[in-house]
Amino acid sequence: MESIENKVVKAAGFYHTSMLSVDYKQTEFCYRSLKPYFRGKVGCELGPSTGYMTKMLINDFKELDIIEGAADLLEKIPEYPNLKKYHSLFEDFIPKRKYDTIIMNHVLEHIAEPVELLKKLAAWLSEKGVLLVGVPNAKSFHRLAAVKMGLLSSEFELNERDKQLGHYRVYDFALLIKHASEAGLKLIEKGGVSLKFLSNAQLEQLGNDKILEAYYELGKEYPSNTAEIYIVCEKQD
Repeated sequence: MESIENKVVKAAGFYHTSMLSVDYKQTEFCYRSLKPYFRGKVGCELGPSTGYMTKMLINDFKELDIIEGAADLLEKIPEYPNLKKYHSLFEDFIPKRKYDTIIMNHVLEHIAEPVELLKKLAAWLSEKGVLLVGVPNAKSFHRLAAVKMGLLSSEFELNERDKQLGHYRVYDFALLIKHASEAGLKLIEKGGVSLKFLSNAQLEQLGNDKILEAYYELGKEYPSNTAEIYIVCEKQD
């Protein structure tokens, strides 16, 4: 079986060479969707990749820790006065403090034992802390269309991009909430980020931010079929 370290290195290569402007725009949309749920002054971001969301998060927290398994990605993230960078696998990391807000966007689908990681993160939260988890959505219209076209046998099948990125699974709300519940977390809210009818490469060719903004707004009305979904969780009382 391939080691976690090797999977991290392979995925890092994708972020170095294959990210599109649409990917970055979607990260901005994820940030905008999660921001209303931020709490407290001490935050933690897992898997910041090249730091595109990090540069926004530093304005929301007095202190921000980021944890990244790929050292070369971590080195690309600028130094900020309120930022501490940690090179570690999430499964091995031992925090030096509790966090008021933990953001884990596009991470859980990469994890072999997601429930175990979620249990760890629950222990990292402060008394009133919140965990925000965002993942790609199996029920996204573009994946459902791929099934109709015969490109996927099921919306839960890993496509080529999933394989490039080292994904273990594709989530829908039911599976994501199930894993959170099994980890002893309490669901506070759930939502979706942006409708998506085409692949990222096809959207890139359109080059139209107005369309992307419209899809972002429509996603608020049809969260079950958005490109990405998120949950907001607390520790059980």
